[in-house]
Amino acid sequence: MSVSLLWAVDVYGRVYSLSTGGQQWEQCQDAVLEFKRVTAVQQCCWGIACDHHIYLNVHSSDVPIRYQEETYENQRWNPKDNFSDHLLPSDRWHWSDITGLEHQPLDSFLLPSTNWEWEGDWYIDENFGGEPTEKGGWTYALDFPATYIKDKKWNSCVRRRRWIRYRRYKATDTWAKIPSEGHSGPLPDPFNDISCGGWEISEEPRGRLSLWAVSLQGKVWFREGIHHHSPEGEGWEEVSLPGEVVQISCGPGDLVWAVLWEGQLIVREGITRDCPQGLCWVVVDSPNPEAGAIHVAVGDNVVWAVTKDNKVWFRRGINSHNPCGSGWIGMVGEMVMVNVGLNDQVWGISCVDRAVYFRQGVTSSELSGKAWKAVNVPRDGDIRSHSSASISKGGPQRAVLEVGTCPSSPPPEPPPIDPDVPKPRIPKVTSDSFISEMLSDRQVKQEAATTASPSIPEEEVWSNVDLEETQTHLAVGLSSVATYTLCQGEPYGADEHPLWAWVSGGGCGVNFWTLLSLPALASSVQSMSLSISPAQTAAWRKQIFEQLSERSKREMDHFKHYEQSVWVKKGAMQWWRDWKPHKWVDVRFALEQFSGPEGNQDGILFLYYNFNEEKKYLHAFINEVTILVPVLNDSKHTFAIYTAERTKQRWPIRLAAATELALLSVSCCDSRGIQGPPSKQAIWSVTCKGDIFVCEPSPSLEACPYPTPCDQMFWRQVGGHLRLVECNSLGVVWGVGYDHTAWVYTGYGGGFFQDNIFTQTDVKCVYIYENQRWNPVTGYTNRGLPTDRYMWSDATGLQECTKANAKPPSPHWTWVADWTIDYGISGGTDREGWQYAADFPRSYHGHKTLKDFVRRRRWARKCKLTTTGPWQEVPPIPLSDVTIVLCGAQSSVEPIPLWAISNKGDVLCRLGVTLLTPAGTSWLHVGTDQPFKSISIGGANQVWAIARDGSAFYRGSVSSESPAGDCWYHIPCPERQKLQQVSVGRTSVYTVDQNGNLWFRQGLTPSYPQGSSWEHICNNVRKVSVGPLDQVWIIADKVQGSHSLSCGTVCHRLGVQPMEPKGQSWDYGIGGGWDHITVRGNSIEAPRVRMPSLTPSLTSSLTDPLRPPPPRSLLPVMITEMENGNAVRC
Repeated sequence: MSVSLLWAVDVYGRVYSLSTGGQQWEQCQDAVLEFKRVTAVQQCCWGIACDHHIYLNVHSSDVPIRYQEETYENQRWNPKDNFSDHLLPSDRWHWSDITGLEHQPLDSFLLPSTNWEWEGDWYIDENFGGEPTEKGGWTYALDFPATYIKDKKWNSCVRRRRWIRYRRYKATDTWAKIPSEGHSGPLPDPFNDISCGGWEISEEPRGRLSLWAVSLQGKVWFREGIHHHSPEGEGWEEVSLPGEVVQISCGPGDLVWAVLWEGQLIVREGITRDCPQGLCWVVVDSPNPEAGAIHVAVGDNVVWAVTKDNKVWFRRGINSHNPCGSGWIGMVGEMVMVNVGLNDQVWGISCVDRAVYFRQGVTSSELSGKAWKAVNVPRDGDIRSHSSASISKGGPQRAVLEVGTCPSSPPPEPPPIDPDVPKPRIPKVTSDSFISEMLSDRQVKQEAATTASPSIPEEEVWSNVDLEETQTHLAVGLSSVATYTLCQGEPYGADEHPLWAWVSGGGCGVNFWTLLSLPALASSVQSMSLSISPAQTAAWRKQIFEQLSERSKREMDHFKHYEQSVWVKKGAMQWWRDWKPHKWVDVRFALEQFSGPEGNQDGILFLYYNFNEEKKYLHAFINEVTILVPVLNDSKHTFAIYTAERTKQRWPIRLAAATELALLSVSCCDSRGIQGPPSKQAIWSVTCKGDIFVCEPSPSLEACPYPTPCDQMFWRQVGGHLRLVECNSLGVVWGVGYDHTAWVYTGYGGGFFQDNIFTQTDVKCVYIYENQRWNPVTGYTNRGLPTDRYMWSDATGLQECTKANAKPPSPHWTWVADWTIDYGISGGTDREGWQYAADFPRSYHGHKTLKDFVRRRRWARKCKLTTTGPWQEVPPIPLSDVTIVLCGAQSSVEPIPLWAISNKGDVLCRLGVTLLTPAGTSWLHVGTDQPFKSISIGGANQVWAIARDGSAFYRGSVSSESPAGDCWYHIPCPERQKLQQVSVGRTSVYTVDQNGNLWFRQGLTPSYPQGSSWEHICNNVRKVSVGPLDQVWIIADKVQGSHSLSCGTVCHRLGVQPMEPKGQSWDYGIGGGWDHITVRGNSIEAPRVRMPSLTPSLTSSLTDPLRPPPPRSLLPVMITEMENGNAVRC
């Protein structure tokens, strides 16, 4: 789980943050002023200080906030001066933007505020369209504006070049003041309330936020231009109102509610991507007409409110189509304020004891939750002040976190109260009396601290009266009594209880299932389970497992002379009949499994079905099964069975069953004697569905001339769900999910030992397309020609897909959002998300021309998968690619170089990666001039990368002393090609371009590691992986099968030798449906075979014993080539 922060302000204006990975409130020591309230999101926190100004605290990250400023230098040719800055009166400016309409000299660029700094001086961009330009960076054209080219021609009359300069945001982890200025000057009155949200309205531009503020006069202001490259925003704009507002709340999406002075509530409608401010307000009555509303809090699909009598209310019926909801539900409890954070988790501050509470039991199906639970976590200053006192008293004390009490248990008796001791006074915090109340109460607090006796305050538990199952749930569920040991120190006394004024959970990423797994609560579980530590539990499990194994072995030794045992499992499932008529057929199955006298196991799977009133059957030997693959199906749990023969034919047995897949997987592994975790040399692969498979390579896999055929490789599944996996031969394995979350492999923990199995989530989008055709009468409509595609279809247009019938990829996925227009599609869109073309299907563009008669737009809907596997999350930066250094089988590298690319295109180098800490410690940002998309590190720390424009780069001077290198070298791409992915081996570099062509880099030498030229190998390639032996594996498309062409097939390059690094031909294995493979962990060299000559007796000579292995070499010895079918039409 990624670490996030819960923010709060105490009644004295001090700001604290509680990390989901910490155990105490940490005070913001750099806050000079006292704050009234804060509003937080995951990347930053906004606050209003007592001077009524707004301040911003941006969280520091390993990837800095950088913004690229650019301007263009334009010149025109004339016979006298050649190219010069003497332009025609009708020309553009000498220094301009890309359009030429705005004058932009170098000295006109100023820093937005003092919170920014320049990284360096201006420099010329010598990269054009992924290819290097001539020295000087000039591009040429016939006239302004026109299409520019990098080479000068005889008719090139104008030229231009781009100048770049980067600025960096430096005010991280500190409070930066935001100017209170609008478009017409300073604002008329200071601010009183603030709320931040809106990051789910649109993903473009990145990191865009909506910031709403309320002034002392009841006016509402909206902060414009807040996004990743401009965290401060650009200016304030006033929003019209039906009355005076006292408080406002903004959710992650399009929900914005506010409270009027009269106690009514207003809802903002019409909030969209193009209009984040919305269009109009709608008035909603207060939950209690006699006691108007004073506070409101909104989330994704919830609205909570507090009235003047401190009663809490929940608004039902809230969704994107009905932001006003349908009615109020009264909740038990009295709160000063509430706040809705991520996952609609609710936080609040009680009006009784001023403690922070969270709402237990909030789920997507029960948004109102179950009960209020107090979070009494110590503050860092409290622990330091009490630590010395606890030691002097001669015994260790402990600070406690009271999470709740069971309603059925009697409440603890309060300690005796001394009447002479004054009670602590809780100030009433308002916007007008905040400072005076703080100062007066601080004096009372100091006087009371000298005489008050310590005591533990009695906690009050509230539950939902409108939910019938609440009392039962609290009695046996998560609300049971729990005292959590957090640290050494004295318990809070009545006068030391922290008094809170405001809380914000907008950046705290917890939910009902992860709330009790936080580190602050993790240690408590041990105290609730008889203080048994995880190490003791693991040792206990291991001891019992060894005793059971010895007992089983001892008892089975007496029965070795008996016949083999046979057991049969029978049941029903469905089988996909792959001949006409194609349909699912109900069949009976029988799995016969037997064990021989030596303990070896094998079995046969029978499928019985009826065809034309005849009883028939299919069968498959378990020891011949090479893989069991889950198959995407929106309504069934389906999987495919492959054998070596069926792999060649691309013709598996498809079955539908809910639980039999696990049974068959265990049987297949037992028949081959495979148990435990994958080896360090394992080959990892990922299907297009996200399932992860591993294969244990045999020593002869890279042998020559007769390697192990790919179709005979056995693959087994590993838990989890990822988009790609990368590894090396030291056993370090990383993965990246579809939601760009980074994961590190923790070691296999299946079977009896479940210590390394963790919950893993992944989020992906399902896309459908809305298609329209233009006609002269009505314009663009959803009425197409008879030969057109469906008006609602998939990307190909061959299958009808509407919002109503579109389903998640499989029953394991669930929808987590509604349908939204996707503006991030390749080629760009207009303001409504449309792309235009002359006809279906053609290349689409984001602007309409006179020749465009069709258009389309893409709709996206997010779905979520929750599964388990031996993977732990590596927060907080989302990644798009990762690579780990290649190593030999006996190598020992400390630390292990690991490079990655963030989802924003930043290049990162991971520090602290070792065998003991495979997750590493921190990221080191490596500067680039443009965003990247693929990266690979090979032997001798060779780092190659591909930029998003398709250009290739080589990183120079990378070493253990300089893990990030010093500079990037631009590598020319193959002619008229843009590269997509790169993989670097020990001495080889392969790339795949956007058209599916595979390229080999020639001329690589230690003195010139950039190489000299590209050589085309083959086409129809999706991914390539080069291993530590320079072996080459790919994911290929359009591989011929017995029925049709197969896409996503694992292929192995044969004939790779030191003198022939490009190899000769392809051997294809499992597929289709594969999307990624990595062989970067397989450094097992093939044994050498004594081969005096290539004669017909060669086959019989291979049966002789192998000669002793020669001295170790990093490359296999290839003797001859082996002809095989070309998998990718080379």
